[in-house]
Parts: sequence; structure tokens; C-alpha cells
Amino acid sequence: MTAGATTLEKLQRARQGASRVAALSTDQKNRLLMDLATALELQNDSIVAANQCDLRASGVESAMRDRLLLTRERIASIAQSVRAIAALADPIGDILQEWTRPNGLIIRKVRVPLGVVGIIYESRPNVTIDTLSLALKSGNAIVLRGGKEAAYTNQRLVEIAQSIPGMPEGVVQLLDSSTRDSVQELTKARGLVDVIIPRGGAGLIQYVVENSTVPVIETGAGNCHIFVDDSADFAMADRIVLNAKTSRPSVCNAAEKLLVHRAIAREYIPRIAKQLLERGVEVRGDAETIEFAQSLAVVAASAADWGEEYLRLCIAVHVVADVEDAIAHINQYSTRNTEAIVTHNEERAGKFLRAVDSATVLWNASTRFSDGGEFGFGAEMGISTQKLHCRGPFALAELTSTKFEVTGAGQVR
Repeated sequence: MTAGATTLEKLQRARQGASRVAALSTDQKNRLLMDLATALELQNDSIVAANQCDLRASGVESAMRDRLLLTRERIASIAQSVRAIAALADPIGDILQEWTRPNGLIIRKVRVPLGVVGIIYESRPNVTIDTLSLALKSGNAIVLRGGKEAAYTNQRLVEIAQSIPGMPEGVVQLLDSSTRDSVQELTKARGLVDVIIPRGGAGLIQYVVENSTVPVIETGAGNCHIFVDDSADFAMADRIVLNAKTSRPSVCNAAEKLLVHRAIAREYIPRIAKQLLERGVEVRGDAETIEFAQSLAVVAASAADWGEEYLRLCIAVHVVADVEDAIAHINQYSTRNTEAIVTHNEERAGKFLRAVDSATVLWNASTRFSDGGEFGFGAEMGISTQKLHCRGPFALAELTSTKFEVTGAGQVR
């Protein structure tokens, strides 16, 4: 990447790079991905060193630090995700439909790349490689605008990717993160950029949605809920709630709210609250929750709590009358990301799965499974909470558009 290049120059390079990567065969793309995975492992030390520079410079704590941190183990996991993407079927060229008209015209609907994908994200440097790899496999060029907290790490990762032999020139461009100007320039680059994907907090996403002249695939915040029904197995519910809240609280598929059926609340709330508190989770609750928690240190929840995404070791508990009450509460306060029900009642589970208006709804499983890797996509561009083009964890297929290829034999209209 040439030092000092302007945002416009980088966008123009990406536009040119889009045609180059679109021309690659599946074997060529897979070889580049495999080489990238190997290079990441070989450059482990330099990536960790760059990441340590970011950690020192940013001074971030707790959840933000966890999002920014790259360890040897996390780099190995990123490399494995790259290999998983290489192993996936190439969507480009898939014939989605084919038919012959009465006049003899043969019409095919075929998958093609989007072109240039712009992604604006905050402090998670793994997004750099995840999105780059998905863009490459789907034949797209990518423009990355990461957060300033991860500037050194992102720079190093992009340098490694650009140094892979055979990597098409212009296919990956990293914008300056030291100024907000690059965000504004990217969101106004209609004609150079085909789609923008914002990944981060609600403020970033809202800004991009409201200000972009380029089409946006909106990824959403994760005010995720778990509803424990009165037919739930308590041991199963414990495992699911604790995993969803504590395994990685800084990510958008972590559980933020726990709804408990009133019929079991007196027994289940002190049980689960004790386990959460022992794991360092701040537990907030409505009046009934505090009553049932007895002497446990449960804090009174405010009206603002029900709509808040904590992204830390904090959870709010609400007692509901039944599954219909749980569904109503979730549909009022959720961010339409991921919700789960724990129950042995198949009828109630079915009602919950159908009526909850979120991108991913789970029955007897942790919300942490709402993830591109866990869905078998290798990685993800994000979790879309909108309803047009794509919804939920999205990856290769959603990074394509379609075109019609029509074969004739001299027909005229």
C-alpha cells in the first residue's frame, strides 16, 4: 500500500481491483487464502507486537480490551477460519435458476460478485482478516476502515495480505483511521463502492445508515434475551445462561437479558443469580427478581436497562407470566439480533421460534451460536438485523448479486 495515498485514490484502486479478483478461478482464490493462513501463522510475532502497540496506545479496559486483544491462540483461530473459508464451495457462477422460454431463449440466473465492499468497524482486528477472506472468496474487492484503537494491528494484517504472491493489486485497501473524514468519504463514494457494512456500536451503525449514499447492509447491536420456561431443565438452563453471558461478554451474541417464567421464578432466580454473581456478573432485576433473590446482591433495574446492550459482565432479569409475555417483552426491547428459549415444551418452543422477530432464534442452545463460524460459514461479515438482502450471520452467498445470462439463436422481439 503506497504511503500517503488519499481515500479517493484507494477507492479507485479497489474499483480496479474488483475486476481483477472477479476474474480469478476458484483454485486461484483458494490458494491465496491458504497462503494467507500460513502467512498469518508465520508472522504471529509481528502481529502480536503490533497489537501490543495498540493496547498500550489506546489504554482501553475490560470489554474493549478483550475486543482489541490478539493472542497467539486467537491468531491461530483466525488462520483456521481462513482455511475453512477456502474449503467452502465458491458461490460465484452458481446457476440459481434456468429455464427455456417458448421462443427458445435459454435464461439463467447466475451469482456474481457485488464488486467493492466497504466495511467500517471498531476495535476487533479479527474482522480485518475475516471480512477480507470472505470478500476474496466471493470475488470482491474490500475497503477496510477499522477503528483507531487497532491501527497498528490492522496495518500489519493488511501488509501481510497484500504481500501474498499473486494477490491482485487493489483487492484490499485500508483507510486512514486517525480521522473521521475517511468514514464520510467512504459513505459518500457512490459509484466507486457497491455496498457498505458497518460493524460496531449502535452510534456507528446509526451514523452510517443515516448518512451513506452507498447502499448499506446494517449489522445490529445485540440486546439478546434468554427465556427460561417453567418446563425447562434447570441444569440445562444454567449451562446455557452462564455460557451465553460469561464466555465472551463483549460480543453482540452474548446474552444481556434473562426472562424467567413466574411459575419457577421463586426457585430458579436465586439459583441462577448465585452462579452469575460467583462468576463476577452484575445482576440487575425487576421487583419480583429482587424479592425472589432474597439476600443476594441483585441491583434494581431501571427502565433504561431493558433496552441496553451491556457488552460486559452484567445481566438484567425480568419475571414474565408465560411464553406470550416473554415474546411481547423481547419484541419490544430486543435489537432483533438473537434470542433463545429453554423449554421441554415443543408447542411453546414452536410459538417462540415463529413469533420472536429476530434474525436468529434458538431452542435449548446458547445465543453464542449465532455466529458465521458456528453456522458453517467459516467466518462472517456481520450479523444483519435488517430484512432486505440478508438477515442473521452472513457470509459468501450474501456477498453476491445476480445477473441473467440469456442464450438465443437469432431471436428478435
